[in-house]
Amino acid sequence: MTVWPLIALMLVAAIAILTKRPWTLAIGVAFVAFACEYVDSTLGMGYGTALGALLIIFGFNPKQVVFTILFSELLTGLFAGIMHHYVGNVNFKANKIIDLHDIAKIGWKDALKRKFTLDLRIAMTIALCGSVGVIIAAVTVFNIPKFYMQMYIGIVVLSMGVLILILRNRQIRFSWPRVVALGTVAAFNKGMSGGGYGPLVTAGQILSGVNSRNAIGITSLAEGSTCFFGAMAYLLLAHELPYLDLAPYIIIGALSSVPISAFSVKHINERILKLSIAFTTIVLGALVIIKTLNLL
Repeated sequence: MTVWPLIALMLVAAIAILTKRPWTLAIGVAFVAFACEYVDSTLGMGYGTALGALLIIFGFNPKQVVFTILFSELLTGLFAGIMHHYVGNVNFKANKIIDLHDIAKIGWKDALKRKFTLDLRIAMTIALCGSVGVIIAAVTVFNIPKFYMQMYIGIVVLSMGVLILILRNRQIRFSWPRVVALGTVAAFNKGMSGGGYGPLVTAGQILSGVNSRNAIGITSLAEGSTCFFGAMAYLLLAHELPYLDLAPYIIIGALSSVPISAFSVKHINERILKLSIAFTTIVLGALVIIKTLNLL
């Protein structure tokens, strides 16, 4: 799918939403979710940030949007991870069960290597660190001014994109410490602002030595898991039941795009994919900074 069908789809969605009739509203929201999830599952970033901003621009209350996006990302992230595995962009296969005797014999590190593929171990590590990052963010968010939070996220995301461009022709050695730091910081961003997860995780994996296609599939699965913790935290902290009227249309639209995006990633040239991720990351980071400085 090229960019023009997505632009046409967004225009139709905008017209449908602005008419404010129940059935056109449902179709419009589903189309917006489809377009945002296609971009997210193809480039590994943009769903929460883009969808949340667009729905607010169309007049929806932010409180109506937050939980719905978290819940839908939980479903679409896990589904996208499964689809990326199915078409061969990533390998999440778990091998035979390893018992305590095997662990005692070969050690737990080698046991984990035999049980889980590298892609699955990276996704599990990012998701586990994500739960820690979300908790830290929940404590921190009340002690840091919003301006500094958003500037921090914008600068980090933009820097990731610039680094990918600078290092795009280098073979980067894989690094577990970078992956651990990445998962924690990205989830911290998610917990602080609701955005900045996909760009940081996808770009950061590439800078940690992970292949672009693998990075996108890993991000989808890890973000789905992280959104589970976010959604549960929202339910525990909310004083009332979340607004779910938008949920069915967003989920249907978003899930519909996942198979298409998974096949798109499979057939996109690796160099083009890396450049697309770099430029998208730079644009998203720049937009966050511009918005924070009230330049738009």
